[in-house]
Amino acid sequence: MRRSDEIIFIGLSITSSWGNGHASTYRSLIRGLHRLGHKVMFLERDQPWYASNRDAPILPYCQSRLYVDVDELCARYTPRLRAAAAVIVGSYVDEGRQVCDWVLDHATGVKAFYDIDTPVTVARLQDDSCEYLRASQVPEFDVMLSFTGGPILGRLERDFGARSARPLYCSVDVDQYQPTGSHRDIELGYLGTYSEDRQPALETLLNEPARRLPKRRFAVVGAQYPEHLVWPKNVQRVDHMAPGSHAQFYGRQRFTLNLTRADMRKAGYSPSVRLFEAAACGTPIISDEWVGIDELLEPGKEVLLADSTRNVTEILENVSDAEAEQIAAAARERICAEHSSVHRAEELESYLNAARESAVRKPLAAVAGASAERAVAAH
Repeated sequence: MRRSDEIIFIGLSITSSWGNGHASTYRSLIRGLHRLGHKVMFLERDQPWYASNRDAPILPYCQSRLYVDVDELCARYTPRLRAAAAVIVGSYVDEGRQVCDWVLDHATGVKAFYDIDTPVTVARLQDDSCEYLRASQVPEFDVMLSFTGGPILGRLERDFGARSARPLYCSVDVDQYQPTGSHRDIELGYLGTYSEDRQPALETLLNEPARRLPKRRFAVVGAQYPEHLVWPKNVQRVDHMAPGSHAQFYGRQRFTLNLTRADMRKAGYSPSVRLFEAAACGTPIISDEWVGIDELLEPGKEVLLADSTRNVTEILENVSDAEAEQIAAAARERICAEHSSVHRAEELESYLNAARESAVRKPLAAVAGASAERAVAAH
């Protein structure tokens, strides 16, 4: 079969941003690839919780297709998979081990795994409990792409045999996310899905400052927060906000809060898409601290760091509007120069080209042997 120039992604979701950060990451990256002239198809399992919250059923910059199970995926898309220039499987794909087997057995172009949850994945690979990737599959991908940079990349290569582990952070579409000029009527806001390990930080760095500053307005936007949580009266809660409304929300915030999940914070070098989006919108950021954040934004100049209620309260009370806007402008300049969707797509393009050039053609017997090993592992 003749090779096409198509890049195929198989990911958690791109059509719905409800309850996940994957959709925003994929949308920005693939939009960047489209602007570079690439043809992209995204395959997503049709899940009821996304079907009822689908905020981007049609995307102008790629073909998105839904499938009901792995059998349908294989039956419908194997010829296209074989012809693709590259196939990229994402983390947390349902029945991901079987999906990876399919890709590794049938794809003839570059085979990549994009881990948007690397610290979680690595922890589970140690006892082979990762439901979307087997440890034995890691060495068979031409390149492991990681949402997390830093030392964990070396662990993927050293401990799990990855041929090549490369950082691929999230990014932001700087045309979609930009200053709106809105009146900043929210003192401090937060945008993020509920996470049990992130909730104590949200309590310390937003809810408690809200209690201490009862005359100021705060806001938390995100899905899946338990109903039993008690919010201060001056904290507005919104269950879900589609990405098309994010820029307007950021524009209303005098400061925005960036929080990192415990596994990501421990590993370091794990910027969230919200960090980039807020900066691109020209909103001053207060962030928790983790190793590597200073390589993305300079503390004190482009981002403010806080680890206590007192830190946040002092920032809200003592940093002037002029100082805040200066910090926000510096962050926007940095992010637009280094972390736009096109910048990230160019990085991916370079990784795929390098993998293509360095790929070693395995003898048919070796390929058959690897397929047999995967079949045994799957059972």
